[in-house]
Amino acid sequence: MSATYTLIMIAAMTTGAVLSRRSQRSLALSGREKLGICLGAFCGAMIGAKLPFVISDPQGLLSGAAWFADGKTILCGLVGGYFGVEIAKWSLHLRIRTGDSFAVPVAASIAVGRLACFSAGCCHGTPTSLPWAVVFPVVDQLPRHPTQLYESAFHLTAALVLYQLGRRGLFHGQLIKLYIIAYAMYRFVSETIRPEARLWGNLTIYQWAALLLIPLFAWLWARDGAEPRDRAARQPAT
Repeated sequence: MSATYTLIMIAAMTTGAVLSRRSQRSLALSGREKLGICLGAFCGAMIGAKLPFVISDPQGLLSGAAWFADGKTILCGLVGGYFGVEIAKWSLHLRIRTGDSFAVPVAASIAVGRLACFSAGCCHGTPTSLPWAVVFPVVDQLPRHPTQLYESAFHLTAALVLYQLGRRGLFHGQLIKLYIIAYAMYRFVSETIRPEARLWGNLTIYQWAALLLIPLFAWLWARDGAEPRDRAARQPAT
């Protein structure tokens, strides 16, 4: 791991921490509750990001070494972070919606973090003759899609769009779900220019994950949207 990679990752985590601190000021939560939710997000994201690699390495799973080996996935990390927050809120007996406060910080943090991947040459794309192709010497001498930069641009754009939606009160309480669904769609498409192993139906494991996650988060969105209506319907008439 190079010093450049480390410094960029520190910048990414700092970006997320600073923006989260600002976005969570308006939440009616105590410092202890905010800390618990942030810990839930962090632990869930770390477990989710590693889980596919751990499951695919049975020997490493038994020894515990798989948890400390290289390899993480942002897509599953996002989902793990989401459910980590939900578990933390359940354990703290909280009903308040917190997803909107995470959407912009997470997107901005990943936008910066993908630059670390670019500096290290990991998560690269397939060979291409496009004029902006990049050679990653740690891989080979072939010009390749700089998929790390594509993804950084996606997350930066997402952060800006989510910020504007939040300011205007649009999709209130659903911004994190909107972000995860949009990223799953993006990832499904971008996998076509990534050299990942093809599984059933000539799709990668990330494309299959996206096909599962999009309807799951669409259902969570619909369920959460129905809750206020259900509560209103149960209120006695006055």
